[in-house]
Amino acid sequence: MKTMMIALAFAGLATTGSAFAQSTAPAPAPTTVAQTGQWVPPDGQTVAPKTRGEVYQELVKTEQDGQLDYLNRTLYWHH
Repeated sequence: MKTMMIALAFAGLATTGSAFAQSTAPAPAPTTVAQTGQWVPPDGQTVAPKTRGEVYQELVKTEQDGQLDYLNRTLYWHH
C-alpha cells in the first residue's frame, strides 16, 4: 500500500515536472551592440551625447529650481 502511494507520488511529480520543463517563458530582450561597439538601448532609440556645456546648464537649472536640494534631502540624506 505504501509503495503504491509512493509510486503515485513520483508519477505525479514526474508529470508536473515535465509540464513545467516544456513551458516557454518569454525571453529577455537581447542587448544589442552597434557596429561601432557602442551600447544601444533595448528600444532601439539612440541617445545623443551631451556636451559639457549642456550638462553644466542642467546642473545650474536644477540648483535654481530646487531639484538638487530636494534630491540631497530625500535620496542622498544618509550620505
